[in-house]
Amino acid sequence: MSEKELEQVHEEVDLKPKPPEKLAPQGIRTFTVCRQLDETGVSGEGVVIEGAVMGTGQCMVHWLYPPPRGGIAIFDSMDDFLKVHVHPHPTNRTIITFEDGEQKTYGESVD
Repeated sequence: MSEKELEQVHEEVDLKPKPPEKLAPQGIRTFTVCRQLDETGVSGEGVVIEGAVMGTGQCMVHWLYPPPRGGIAIFDSMDDFLKVHVHPHPTNRTIITFEDGEQKTYGESVD
C-alpha cells in the first residue's frame, strides 16, 4: 500500500463511531415489595410496588396504586427508599424480593 492509501485507511478507522469513553455504571436489578399488612390503609396488602435498582444505585419504584396507572418515584438509593416507605411502617411486615430470589424482610415478626 502506498503512504496515501495508508493515511486513508487510518482516517476511516478514526471516523468510525465509538462509544463514549465515560459512561455511568450499567445494570438493573428488579424487585417487588409485598406488604403483609397496610397500617395506613392507602396502598393495600400484597405486592404493592415493582421497582429497579440501577447500576448507579438509584432506585425507581412503580406504585401499583392507585389504579389504573399507579405512580412513579425515583430515589437516590435503595436506602433512601427504605427510610421513607419501609422503616417508618414496621407493622406492615414488608418483604422485598429481588429477581434472583433474594428476599429481605422488614418490620415486626409474626408471633
